[in-house]
Amino acid sequence: MNALFLMFLVIASFVVAFRFYGRYLEKLWDVSYEKKTPAHTKYDGIDYVPAKHWIILFGHHFSSIAGAGPILGPVIAGVVWGWGPALLWIVFGSIFLGTVHDFSSLILSLRYDGQSVGQITKDILGERVKLVFSFFLWLSLVLVIAVFAAVTAKTFVEEPRIVLPSFAFIFIAVVFGFLVYRKNANLIFTTLFSLVLMAFFLYAGKHIPIIFAVENPVKAWIVILLIYSFIASVLPVNILLQPRDYLSSFILFFGLFFGFLGIIVSHPSTNAPFFVSFNSSKGPLLPMMFVTIACGAISGFHGLISSGTTSKQLPDEKYSRHIAFGSMLTEGVLAAIALLCVCAGLYWTSPFQELNYPFLMQKGNWIGTFATGYGRIVSKIFSSAIGKLIAMIMVNSFVLTTLDTAARITRYITSEIFGKSFKIEIMNNRYFATFIVLVFASYLAFGAWEKIWPVFGASNQLVAALILFVCSCFLMMKKKNSLSTLVPAIIMLIITIAALVYQANTFYRSQHLLLGNISVVLVLLAAFIVVEGVKVIKKIRKST
Repeated sequence: MNALFLMFLVIASFVVAFRFYGRYLEKLWDVSYEKKTPAHTKYDGIDYVPAKHWIILFGHHFSSIAGAGPILGPVIAGVVWGWGPALLWIVFGSIFLGTVHDFSSLILSLRYDGQSVGQITKDILGERVKLVFSFFLWLSLVLVIAVFAAVTAKTFVEEPRIVLPSFAFIFIAVVFGFLVYRKNANLIFTTLFSLVLMAFFLYAGKHIPIIFAVENPVKAWIVILLIYSFIASVLPVNILLQPRDYLSSFILFFGLFFGFLGIIVSHPSTNAPFFVSFNSSKGPLLPMMFVTIACGAISGFHGLISSGTTSKQLPDEKYSRHIAFGSMLTEGVLAAIALLCVCAGLYWTSPFQELNYPFLMQKGNWIGTFATGYGRIVSKIFSSAIGKLIAMIMVNSFVLTTLDTAARITRYITSEIFGKSFKIEIMNNRYFATFIVLVFASYLAFGAWEKIWPVFGASNQLVAALILFVCSCFLMMKKKNSLSTLVPAIIMLIITIAALVYQANTFYRSQHLLLGNISVVLVLLAAFIVVEGVKVIKKIRKST
């Protein structure tokens, strides 16, 4: 099958979805073009800060949600189950589940003054469910931080040329935030100035690789990245987090544009099979393919971004569809490009092992496999080596932006659980709360992080199912049609609980007791929330 034809079908489907289904959801959720958002009504200069322009917030939101998941998940799924099932799930999952989840969680948060979805659960399902759900979210986010810190650290070791630009971008972001928010500098001029600096450091990084000459460089980088996450989590959002994500989005769009252009120019045919096998080393296609692709179709982490940071920065409700719905569709495009890069850019059977898709994946170098395929796709525009470097920088930008946003959101939830609910005053201190979060994340990151990935995918999508469930309860309370959120919630509950049960059995058989126990705890917490939620739904239906 021609990759260009497939890419055209993906983009055409997403354009139609944005135009028609997005408008339907706007009407369903009564999006107002006049109501003031929490960024204005609860402005505090730290977390509640209206973005200077909605495009800045789009950059933050997209950079935060598009972590390693939409790249690594499809790359794994393509070699295990085939590109056909993976691409179908990316398209239909993104349109009917992912976008609904992201948009609904953003508007729900706006209706509750920018509160996180965990805190909102108290008003909809009660205090008990709120505590259980918040703890569930906390545990899932710690997994996110651990996985992404380890992924970034491994990338730094494998490709030391991206270290200098990665950390230079942090400095550039601080300068950008200072100029735009403190000096009221022109947005276009400041953006161009920052992009020139970023280009300079990208060039410098190519010639100045930074290598840690220590016994275990991956662990050393994990420590540094967690320290960075601590700093990013406690600074005012418009000083580092928001501008860094905004500027990083240009790298991401640059990579997306040339990936798409490479498919147009080379228009390769897929070399990987449409369908490989239902059963595999990663488990059966149903449910394991869905949780492996993870963020490429639907992600609970997106709902935590929508209700955690985006809702506190949204300058006007009229931009909610562009930011939440549009970002998820853009991530679906990224997932499709990642899948086609490895399935059409690499060979399924080849005597050259460095271009052999299954061989590269057997080595466990997921990021390197994507980068090699991307380099081949854009080889008629750049050299394969430069294309591979662009891919590595692109992945790293995604992961770093997700890492610092996850640390901030987990800090919110830590304060909500232990500071507000359990009245532990020190947990309201943002420095101490962040420190506690990163201690737990470091414990998991220093372990066999590759083993965490399936748990991350399942827990992440289980969060999405529960957020959709909460949104459904809210719509029922408002006497609205809840099928658009309730049906996806039920689908994802069945898939993710089945995946966690399968994984728990696998982990216990292989003596990975910690991960097996985490899987069981997640299932039990989800079951409790669903049971309590069904009781609330029955009360709502009885009263209406």
